[in-house]
Amino acid sequence: KEKGPKGKRITLKMAKNLIRVSFNGRRRLDLSKMGITTFPKCILDLADVEELDLSRNMLRKIPNTIEKFQNLLWLDLHSNQLDELPKAIGTLQNLTFLNVCNNKLTTKSLPEELTLLKNLRTLNLGLNCLESIPTTLGSLKELIDLGLFDNALTGLPKSVKNLPKLERLNVKRNPLPELTEKEEHVDSIKRIETLYLVEEKDLCSSCLKMCRGERDELHKLEDMTPSSSKKLSFPLLLTPNSSAKDNQEEWRVR
Repeated sequence: KEKGPKGKRITLKMAKNLIRVSFNGRRRLDLSKMGITTFPKCILDLADVEELDLSRNMLRKIPNTIEKFQNLLWLDLHSNQLDELPKAIGTLQNLTFLNVCNNKLTTKSLPEELTLLKNLRTLNLGLNCLESIPTTLGSLKELIDLGLFDNALTGLPKSVKNLPKLERLNVKRNPLPELTEKEEHVDSIKRIETLYLVEEKDLCSSCLKMCRGERDELHKLEDMTPSSSKKLSFPLLLTPNSSAKDNQEEWRVR
């Protein structure tokens, strides 16, 4: 007996009924969210489709027979249980979109043949188990969008960073040194968490001098910006935005 879930059986008739024509005229075979555990052999008879969606299933392996889909421009395998990609994926020379996000891929399980996809514009490798990115991915000169988020990357090769057409590079939630530094960066702007209201007579001379200087700066800013005709004036308070004169005792911190 086979181990693991048996999964849903897909027939050729079912698959034919799941072909849809997208807005750009491409024929898409949509087998997403079907509970599939093994690649349906019957769909090899539909290998002339331009788009194939096998996402959100329980696939553990994509066979080398994927090479039959020579017309494929768009291949979505995200949210499965793939721990490797077949070498034959490199034969899909027309691919412009490949999504293998949210699987169990490691750096070793990325085949070198992936670099043969010279027309690839979008590659999503996010949410996997990658510890590094092969420098050879820098040969994918048409890449515009590269997803590497939620992996275990500690560095990126220059060949990938310097891809000529790359517009979007998502490396969020990786232990990259530059990301760690940003997370540890301390905000240099002091944020006001507490506001104390006091009268001038309660301040020492040095504090009074400092507060008067700050107040003068605020007055200069007020003179430079338009204000309403009605102004509240509380000369004994050092905070011009306060309207608490009648309740000073409740606001004052002793």
